Amino acid sequence: MFQKCEGIVIRLTDYGETNKIVTLYTREWGKVGAMARGAKKTNSRLSSITQLFTHGYFLIQKGTGLGSLQQGEMITSMRSIGEDIFLTAYASYIVELTDKCTEEKKPNPFHFELLYQTLHLMNEGYDPDILMNIYEMKMLNVLGLYPILDKCSVCSCTDGHFSFSIREGGFICHRCLEHDPYLLKISPAAVKLLRLFYYFDLSRLGSISVKEDTKAELKKVISAYYDEYSGLHIKSKKFLDSMEQFRNLL
Repeated sequence: MFQKCEGIVIRLTDYGETNKIVTLYTREWGKVGAMARGAKKTNSRLSSITQLFTHGYFLIQKGTGLGSLQQGEMITSMRSIGEDIFLTAYASYIVELTDKCTEEKKPNPFHFELLYQTLHLMNEGYDPDILMNIYEMKMLNVLGLYPILDKCSVCSCTDGHFSFSIREGGFICHRCLEHDPYLLKISPAAVKLLRLFYYFDLSRLGSISVKEDTKAELKKVISAYYDEYSGLHIKSKKFLDSMEQFRNLL
């Protein structure tokens, strides 16, 4: 049975000398894998459509096991990402995070749209740090994590000066600081952005400018929260961190 879907290539695995197993995140079916026979050959009709980050329509012959990719029609290649080693590092982290957080064949059209918009905006030149942080915050619910960002995680007050408590799982106000001696002190700007990124509709993103100091705060909080609660080990994150250190030296 042949079925057509709209998808984004999120993982590639070599299979034999000429084949690839392509993992797609699709609008219709969620995450699916398919064998792309001969796709490693440069003259293969499947070669271009089976590049990482490619967004397109895919025709898959589905059976009881792994499906077979028959043909594809590219919508966008995300060319700017592929031509920039730094953007490639960011996008690789985004798709690996998607792969690690999602289960096979559980459709989520909202999640597909989020992935597409994130890669598309990154390809169009929007700040990759901000796009990555927004994506990370929105993936928390997929992981079953629900940080408390609308009030103090201890006393439930909605006003005051907030820090972030990994132990308490969210914001902690100035009245409750003694509850966590290891809390992360952050600026009001970081508090506002963490809340915004979690609840914000990415399709409404306009131009956004964030100071480097605030970016560092966001990264520290999000990374610490993921390290404590997600249980994920993402290879591309280590590579991305090393690329950022290299960029800071330039």
